[in-house]
Amino acid sequence: MEIKKIKIACFGEVLWDIFPGGQRRAGGAPFNVAYHLFKMGVDAHMISSVGQDELGEELLQKIKNWDIPTAGIQVNDVHPTSTVVAALDENNDAHYEIVENVAWDFIAVRPEDQRMLETTDALVFGSLVTRNEKSRNTLFELMEASAYNVFDINLRPPHYDVKVIKDLLHKTQLAKFNKAELRMVLDFLGKTYSTEKDSVKYLQDTFDLPEIIISKGSKGAVYAHGDEFCLCPAVSIEVKDTVGSGDSFLAGFLSKRFEKGAAAGEIMQQAVSLGAFITAREGACPDYSLADFIAFRDRQAAI
Repeated sequence: MEIKKIKIACFGEVLWDIFPGGQRRAGGAPFNVAYHLFKMGVDAHMISSVGQDELGEELLQKIKNWDIPTAGIQVNDVHPTSTVVAALDENNDAHYEIVENVAWDFIAVRPEDQRMLETTDALVFGSLVTRNEKSRNTLFELMEASAYNVFDINLRPPHYDVKVIKDLLHKTQLAKFNKAELRMVLDFLGKTYSTEKDSVKYLQDTFDLPEIIISKGSKGAVYAHGDEFCLCPAVSIEVKDTVGSGDSFLAGFLSKRFEKGAAAGEIMQQAVSLGAFITAREGACPDYSLADFIAFRDRQAAI
């Protein structure tokens, strides 16, 4: 009997990250998730937009070279391909200058994308893509076509609106926060932080939100599914580059979440292992094979 392949769509920004010295790398949080899902053997699709310009052509070609489908990436003849100027601090953490009014701010609703989502296991998105009304409205329409919505909060001041965050959470099945974002969202809601369990239960009750992930860097991560609360320790590695580590973590999680019979502990181990595997390499989308990752994961499990 043939095993049904997991199918996941990612909606939002696809862009060029410009690093010190002028080095250019394909990026954007939802695209990074799609890249790692594809590497993990998932049928990954990207819904986004690039400009009708040289940078857009280069970006599409790079994605095609990775064998990732580009049918969901629109070409905008008015707005340019997105570029983000990235600077690394002394801890190798990235800080971004995000240019506005770019192609992915104007992603249109297309019937073919809505039809595709009817047979997709999940739709992944963040908050950044909602900064413009056009893409924001498109996202809300696509969420209606999807049975399982994954909200990677990913707050980038000043590119978010509290009301929109709340509206998205009400339509979400799985939300991912880091520690800082968890406290920020609680603050938006006028809720004082006490414990992780209390905070998670509050968010689950407030938004009828079945599943929540809290990523905590070197302290591991927490996965809450209903009343089940799973804490997974971090994998110890030498940090090379933190850019995109949260995106790879989410891809690792989702690549296991939809495997039939996968337990919470297995799902989280896959998530923290892929996050660590990528953090030990340079760039958000380094070249690797599934076999490379499995060898790393199994070595770590044996320690």
